[in-house]
Amino acid sequence: MESLASTTLYLAIAACAVATMAYWAHTLGLGLVVRRLATPIGEGPAVASIERSDDNGWARNTGRFATFATWSALALLSVSLVARWQAVDHAPWSNMYEFTIAFAMAIAAFYAVFEQVYVARQGTGDSARGMRSPRALGSVALPVVLTGLVVAALYFPSDVRPLVPALQNTDLLAIHVAAMILAYAALSVSFASGVLYLVQGAKNRFQRLPRAKLLDEIGYKSVAVGFPLLAGGIALGAYWANSAWGRYWGWDPKESAALLTLLIYGVYLHMRGLRKWSGTRSSAVLVIGFGAVLFTYFVVNLWISGLHSYAGV
Repeated sequence: MESLASTTLYLAIAACAVATMAYWAHTLGLGLVVRRLATPIGEGPAVASIERSDDNGWARNTGRFATFATWSALALLSVSLVARWQAVDHAPWSNMYEFTIAFAMAIAAFYAVFEQVYVARQGTGDSARGMRSPRALGSVALPVVLTGLVVAALYFPSDVRPLVPALQNTDLLAIHVAAMILAYAALSVSFASGVLYLVQGAKNRFQRLPRAKLLDEIGYKSVAVGFPLLAGGIALGAYWANSAWGRYWGWDPKESAALLTLLIYGVYLHMRGLRKWSGTRSSAVLVIGFGAVLFTYFVVNLWISGLHSYAGV
């Protein structure tokens, strides 16, 4: 099972790489064109080139192909996750290697669902020409997924190790960490929308990017999903901490960083609801919030010692 988990992981990395390139081609309106060179005696050799056009079927086709590659990567990662679960005999997110793969998979899953919803909602019109397509979010989200998978495969040990005593409550391990993974993944979609909003601007600078209003909406809805998941995950963590260490909260670096992340997104929701913040200011908060997610996950786990130091590196 461990071998199957590794093999499908590498296949998923390849699928994510293809999806990333296809999303960028879709967003930029790029396509492969093959032409034959003219010579004095007739047609010459065929030459391929990458070209851009604002009104063609390339972007639509590359967008669909990118979606197919994303779902293929998700299928492969699902097989890898199940195989790893069988190999380690507990939820496969007990160290940095396992958590990073599960996190990347969850980002891809949330992105794919958001894409499906908003592409279906957009219908025809600009999308028929590959314009204003919600799939442009994939040009930000899929590189994050690909980076996570590559980092896991190259830098984190994949060997199976026994659980440390504090993690041996396998039920809470499965539920608490899964809640945090899903929360961070949903918030990753808000990061993608925030980045594209800052690029697009309120005046809709670029024809190929989704309208600013749509990006703002996607950012808000992804936080509306991720925020309660994050709050629930932190509450479950406090319950587990009481069982493992005899206290609900001890201002451990991981606990403090997770709480700070929750507060940042709480500020986002508060300012949007009461002060009617939207647009550039809200998008900037979404980018900062995702920076806090990465700090909580990578920096605290790898470089700041605490009771949550289970990186396995």
